[in-house]
This record gives sequence, C-alpha cells and structure tokens, in this order.
Amino acid sequence: MAPDINDLPHPDRTDLRLTDVLFALSDPERLAIVRQLADGPLEMAQCHLSDPSMPKSTKSHLMKVLREAGVIRNETLGRGRRLSLRQDDLEARFPGLISSVLGASTDG
Repeated sequence: MAPDINDLPHPDRTDLRLTDVLFALSDPERLAIVRQLADGPLEMAQCHLSDPSMPKSTKSHLMKVLREAGVIRNETLGRGRRLSLRQDDLEARFPGLISSVLGASTDG
C-alpha cells in the first residue's frame, strides 16, 4: 500500500535527540500545545494558542517544530489533522523528562 500523500514524516523513537526535544519544549506556545495534548489526542483545530490572532502559518510552524523533534504525532484525520503527544516514545527515550516538564509550574 502506497503511503498517503498527506502523511508527514516523524522521527523513529531511536532517532529522538534530547537537544531537539528540549528546543521544541522551550517555546511557551509550543509548551502550551504539549500541555493540551497531555490529556489525549486533539484535532488540530481544537488546539488553541494563547494569542488567537496568531496566523495559521505560525500555528503550523509550531506544530512542525514539535513533530520534527518527535514530541507530537500529526496524522491525517478525514479532512483535518489529529495531534497526539508521543509520551510513550519520550518516556522510553528520556525517562522522566516529559512528566517533569508537564509537572513544572508555568509561573517562571
């Protein structure tokens, strides 16, 4: 079966790099997306940013950085996209990292 043209590349678990993951989590908007996905998968349209006036292209770029770092999975769902946190892969590769990040206060 040929791959779907809408499939986006995701790094394999063994290819996840700590520096890429930490960079992806260093931006407040990207971290906010990861926090939303910690409760379970969402359609991309359901993921909201703190600044609703932010262009769609910026939101897409935020998702791309997270996907390419291996933090999220972005898959076709009908005419939209479904996002999910790659928590199992992150935990297997970097034990305790994602739970520590998600448990940290956002106050500073």
